[in-house]
Order: sequence, then structure tokens, then C-alpha cells
Amino acid sequence: QVQVVESGGGSVQAGESLRLSCAASGHYYSRECMGWFRQGPGKERGGVAAIGSDGSTRYADSVKGRFTISKDSTTNTLYLQMNKLKPEDTATYYCAVDYFPPNRDFCGWDIFTPIGYWGQGTQVTVSS
Repeated sequence: QVQVVESGGGSVQAGESLRLSCAASGHYYSRECMGWFRQGPGKERGGVAAIGSDGSTRYADSVKGRFTISKDSTTNTLYLQMNKLKPEDTATYYCAVDYFPPNRDFCGWDIFTPIGYWGQGTQVTVSS
């Protein structure tokens, strides 16, 4: 049974940091993308950061220089270190896992589809 479970959300003040974790198990892709998406109040869900099994990374412009995605391959745990948080980072953060096609150079947001695996989300609230 595939499980994707996020943790680490919470309420912080602007400028503070949080680290999200995502434990993924029960699946196997020869090549995979793991990523973080978020959905803020009244907004559509959008990509935040992604990492491929080859180590390639991608970030949304709004988080570049503040957020860092990483992965522990031994435990298949994904992390998102979020520094200098802003009120506009307030959202439910979702972890996703999907197949990384060999004809792609990096994990674009379009790679993550409903056919892949998604967690239930963890709430991050940043107050000013």
C-alpha cells in the first residue's frame, strides 16, 4: 500500500523557519520526481519545489533563495527547509511522487499528475 505522509507544518511569525517532511513508501519507480505543492486561501494549487532521482531540482520563483528541497534516498524521505517565511507562504503544503520520464531533464510541475501519489497535506500559517 502506497503511503505519502507529510509532517512539520505549524504556525510561525514572519521571518521564522520551518522544515516539512514527507515519508513515501510502498511504491517503486525506476526514476522518480518528488515535489512540494501548496494551495493558499482562494488560490489554485501550485508547485513549490521538486527534486528528481538524479538530484536535479526546480523551485518556484517566489521561494528561490528561501526554500531548499532535499531527499534522504535511504529512507525515501523528502524535506522542504523553509526560511524567511512570509505571510504569503501561508498554505496547505502537499507532497507528491510521480514517475520521472527519461526524456525530461528536470521535474517540471506537469510531471505530477493525479495518477501519481499525493499526501493529505500539512498546514503552514505565517503571521505578520
